[in-house]
Amino acid sequence: MKNIGLLLMLFITSYASAQKYFSKTGETEFKASVEAFEPVEAINKSTTVLLNTKNGTIAALLFVKAFHFEIALMEEHFNENYMDSDKFPKAVFKGEIIDFDMTSLSEIKKEFKLKGKLTVRGKTKNIETVVYLKKATNKILLTSKFNVSPQDFDIEIPSIVRNKIANAIQLKLNYELIEKK
Repeated sequence: MKNIGLLLMLFITSYASAQKYFSKTGETEFKASVEAFEPVEAINKSTTVLLNTKNGTIAALLFVKAFHFEIALMEEHFNENYMDSDKFPKAVFKGEIIDFDMTSLSEIKKEFKLKGKLTVRGKTKNIETVVYLKKATNKILLTSKFNVSPQDFDIEIPSIVRNKIANAIQLKLNYELIEKK
């Protein structure tokens, strides 16, 4: 009886795991540039993402200090003055890909609606955007982009640099998800 229970537990665990795709190397990029000034942009290449292919729920976590800028001083200001990364080290997204159906994915990019909540600096904002998914060999490729505002997350931009930073910050997602085994 013990062996049957153990076998059943292993089957359920492997079945549940087969329903999930993930990445630990997802790319999240942001651009807050204004023309005529130096680019304010960074990339984070270590976003962790988990997609449940059974119901379309998705979660992403990134460490704010993992955003890297071309200009080191800009990165320092971003972490210390704007994002307060020591106090708020993570940004989290939890949501759902609406009408997600794993069997409908192919090598052709397909559009879905994405709804969820983005939490940055302890503040949460509802997000509704479009996400594009396509199936590649044993992978799901996910891309999206949407805008947020610094004010959404109580990020204060000092007046001395306010005209050098965009009011709408573009977030661009590029995730290559592999089956979790």
